[in-house]
Amino acid sequence: MLLGALLLGLVACGGGEDGEGGSVPAAGESDVLLAWNDLGMHCLNPSYDQAVILPPYNTVWAQLVHRGSPPQIVTTGVTLEYRLLNNTTSATKTHPATGGDYGPFWTYVGQLFGVSLAPNTGLNLKNPALHNGLSGTMVLVGNHFEVDGVPATPVDDAGVWNPYQVMEITARNSTGAIVAKTRATVPTSDEIHCDKCHGADPFADILQKHDARAGTTLAASAPVLCASCHGSPVLGTSGPGAAGSYLSEAIHGAHADRGAGCYDCHPGATTRCNRSLAHTNNNAADGNCVACHGTLGQVASSIAAGRIPWTSEPQCATCHNNVAEVDTGSVLYRDATGHGGLNCAACHGSPHAMVPSREASDNYQALQYQGKALSIGSCGVCHSNSRGRGSSEFLGEHGSGRQSSACNVCHTAVTSADTSKWPHHYQWTGR
Repeated sequence: MLLGALLLGLVACGGGEDGEGGSVPAAGESDVLLAWNDLGMHCLNPSYDQAVILPPYNTVWAQLVHRGSPPQIVTTGVTLEYRLLNNTTSATKTHPATGGDYGPFWTYVGQLFGVSLAPNTGLNLKNPALHNGLSGTMVLVGNHFEVDGVPATPVDDAGVWNPYQVMEITARNSTGAIVAKTRATVPTSDEIHCDKCHGADPFADILQKHDARAGTTLAASAPVLCASCHGSPVLGTSGPGAAGSYLSEAIHGAHADRGAGCYDCHPGATTRCNRSLAHTNNNAADGNCVACHGTLGQVASSIAAGRIPWTSEPQCATCHNNVAEVDTGSVLYRDATGHGGLNCAACHGSPHAMVPSREASDNYQALQYQGKALSIGSCGVCHSNSRGRGSSEFLGEHGSGRQSSACNVCHTAVTSADTSKWPHHYQWTGR
């Protein structure tokens, strides 16, 4: 089999300290645990006493693969535990620079979302009876495990603001023994710069201006959830809402001719949430968002024309149209499955954080299992009858001087002659 244009001189990302004094571990022998954030970035309000756009809400998916010939996705006889590293509370956290306070979310959650939550537990749009915390147990959904609504904030227990928090996921068998462990980025940022135009108290100013222009009385009813009138599918609402326009249409349309940039709201100048090196063109100004999503005006007009935000988004096949099996049809990348039933993101990384990423934590699993900050493509990561697992076997044959050639991605001992069983037919032109 042939890989077109193997990458020489790979990006050296990650592999260093993990924030708790350790280093990236070697791959386990029998099981591979893959985990990822569902969106690649979750945003939250920096305060919850005026206009509220988004709650603290983060979701992580995981798949456990038992290595073999063939490998098998494991869904029974195991428990997947999770915990945020150095981040055990949200309700007592404040932004160290701005003083933004996350605690009032739990004070006003009944008024905003109609539920009662214990501090440090979150909403759950998939299973409203289950309120997850910053540590706990993932639940099985189909052929993957997930935890929904983790109320993560971007401030750790040392008071350091970091929009790229880290979750450790541990798989245990029925006896409680650890069979696999990995880490995934839990992205969460409050760097929404409404203050660029709305002043020192931006969310109060937003309500006041809305009242003046639309004849509403929102300021007197604060806090107000914007999605209570403008539908927002990401928060589980159905249709455009009482206002007659989706929140995404209203916000993008209102700011299209006011000098706003993508990173003013989709954070941000520091967070720079679109961090996949192959998709940003190193464009720090706006993350290259427009290349996939269009301008603010185009985003709004597409919704006005019938597109439903969050459920209908750009497709990988738009650009990768010469690669077999990339077209996921009506299924979004974040939900799509591919080779062997694995989710696309299990090997390629979260949306907006596809490996290799600028953030070392996004590259953790690629380094853990194959020793290279590239989307997982070494057959030996999952297939026990394949050469090239990680770099040790490859280096034993070819020496350390050849490590960056990535030849071990496709050098395998036993490979099916049926190319339809190969991931994307190995038509990778960017490796």
